[in-house]
Amino acid sequence: MDTIPARLDHIVLATPDLAATVAEFTRRTGVVPAPGGAHVGHGTRNHLVGLGGRAYLEILGPDPEQPEPTGPRPFGVDGLDAPRTITWAISPQDLDATVAGARAQGYDPGDVRDMSRRRPDGTLLRWRLTDGGSPHPSGLVPFLIDWGTTPHPSASGLPVTPLREMTATAPDPDEIRPLLAALGTGLSLTEGPAAFSFTVDTPNGPITFT
Repeated sequence: MDTIPARLDHIVLATPDLAATVAEFTRRTGVVPAPGGAHVGHGTRNHLVGLGGRAYLEILGPDPEQPEPTGPRPFGVDGLDAPRTITWAISPQDLDATVAGARAQGYDPGDVRDMSRRRPDGTLLRWRLTDGGSPHPSGLVPFLIDWGTTPHPSASGLPVTPLREMTATAPDPDEIRPLLAALGTGLSLTEGPAAFSFTVDTPNGPITFT
């Protein structure tokens, strides 16, 4: 199958130390991720790199300029001791219809909620996404996102490292595939511990992240 999932919006690389991970990404690839902005109230901020087309990589970690959030930071950042590819997102043509269709097939992507972040230039970006509800423990089933009228991050002049492939392993790939199909996407899966791998083209040659 195609090693780039259908409707891929972005890949989330979470880290306990955002500055260190951005520096390491720059060292390995020769490409400097662009500051994305702060998730106000959630205690995180991000840097972004285009993956070609409308897809991008989000490097997300704690924001030292924000006070401690009242709840846990997104994507289990507080429990990480090293950078890790946590999950991914797809952007269906109709988010609400995709959620309803998946539920009809026995998979609940979770409720849809509003999110926002403020870019360094002060622009407030707003979008809708599925909150995951009770996400699949593997992290291999994507959440859904709808940018609405907000300009897509990939259109903001990001540095680009084109995505060559995105693959994963799972203890039981046949359990995951129907859930992906219910969302109208797929992922190249083989048997093994639950984990992601993606490879990008860079000035330093192809580089793989896990």
